Amino acid sequence: MELSEAIRKRRNIRSYTGEAIDQEDLQKMLKASREAPSFRGLKPWKFVVVIDPFVFEYLVSVCHNQPFIKDVGAFIIGLVEDIKWAKIDLAIAMDHLGLKAVDLGYGTCWIRSFDTEELKKEIDLPEGYEAKICMTVGVPYEIPEPRTKKSIDELVEWVEIEED
Repeated sequence: MELSEAIRKRRNIRSYTGEAIDQEDLQKMLKASREAPSFRGLKPWKFVVVIDPFVFEYLVSVCHNQPFIKDVGAFIIGLVEDIKWAKIDLAIAMDHLGLKAVDLGYGTCWIRSFDTEELKKEIDLPEGYEAKICMTVGVPYEIPEPRTKKSIDELVEWVEIEED
């Protein structure tokens, strides 16, 4: 799939079939995230990848009762070190992962609403990292229609140099 097509097809998916994700495909997504640029090349982030359906049930309540989480193929917890630009680097890496997921026929959804303390109770998170964002990955049950987009003119302001 061309990159521009993956960008156009990318949606937040909140309806999954519950099918497992092919491990080779999951590895391809994770490798795509590793290719993301990072401040000074530090990559001050880690992923904890959950593929256990029993844990998905628990994550529904941790994520403030978002029921679609129980049907995902993987739940990825994005963690950061306390380093300048770490959150931005994590977001870039997760976006790379999400675009590769679309390329492979999967859907994703960013999850920002979750209880960090409850998450730590069930999942052993690496020391020195803080959970900042999560992402669901799975086989879409349905793909929503694209939302109306703002025009480029509404989103971009041009700066031009005036000559004397």
